[in-house]
Amino acid sequence: MEKSRLETKVGLFVLIGLVLLAVLMIQFSKGTSLFRGTYHLKLHTENVGGLKLKSSVLLAGVAVGSVEDIRLEPSGTNVTVTLQVYKDFPIYHDARFVIESAGFLGDQFVSIIPTTNSPPLLSDGAEVNCQEPFNMQEAARSATGFIKHVDETAKKLDACVTDLRAQVLNAQTLASFGASMTNVRVATEQALASISDIKELIKTNGQQVGLAVSNVVLFSAKLDTLADSAQALLNTNGANLTVATRNIDELTVTAKQLAADVQAGQGLAGAILQNPELATHVQSLAANLALTSSNLNRLGLWGILWSHKPVSTNSPNASHPKSARP
Repeated sequence: MEKSRLETKVGLFVLIGLVLLAVLMIQFSKGTSLFRGTYHLKLHTENVGGLKLKSSVLLAGVAVGSVEDIRLEPSGTNVTVTLQVYKDFPIYHDARFVIESAGFLGDQFVSIIPTTNSPPLLSDGAEVNCQEPFNMQEAARSATGFIKHVDETAKKLDACVTDLRAQVLNAQTLASFGASMTNVRVATEQALASISDIKELIKTNGQQVGLAVSNVVLFSAKLDTLADSAQALLNTNGANLTVATRNIDELTVTAKQLAADVQAGQGLAGAILQNPELATHVQSLAANLALTSSNLNRLGLWGILWSHKPVSTNSPNASHPKSARP
């Protein structure tokens, strides 16, 4: 009886010790405490990397909870991570959630980065977005691809340099470049010589150049004076020039009207031009006037009068009248 009671006490002591040991293990492990209240947050991300259950949740570097569940969505494109956070640590809605690693090859954890701590607070069951962890393998693959592109670019540059040396930096091109440089040097020397000659010419003929410049200045002054005189003449006789120009315009209009009247048969000149008989008389009159003027020039006024004097019947020479012409 006493032995059975002793075994019972020993078993009860061992059970209590195991329970206390389990509580201590839970207390000092990555899990949550049995004596502290918690609330849950759900994170949505595209990749969790190497995040595991019971991984730590750090707020500004302080452990505030652990990862309770990691579940792949049915679509297979997103992952939902459930966090168990102590109620002692409120988290604002503007906080950032990032999956990071402890060191280069350490365990991954969820880092909560506070920003402005603007209310409201995240409540139990709130859903937030989480930034996926940095993928070293993806970065290595990208770096490999980049190195490959750099290698291809280097090969292309090497080929370009080879082609450049073959096409541009050959012996013929270098010889031509040398000849061009020689020509440039000769042209430079000639230009310097020309400048020296110009300086010497200016130095030798400085007085003549100064005189020519003075003459040009004087001529310019006279041109200014002439321009002023012309301007004054225009200002003084502007009205007369305007009247003369108007008279010329009116005379032009009158001449045009006269020509139109003649063409239409109006007036004396028009009637002469339009009437054939009158035009014939005018032509005859013009012919007689021409003949008369010719006789005046040849015989004179008295000669013409004498040639037209009436002949007397008593004159012995009546049967032989005197000719009008000598």
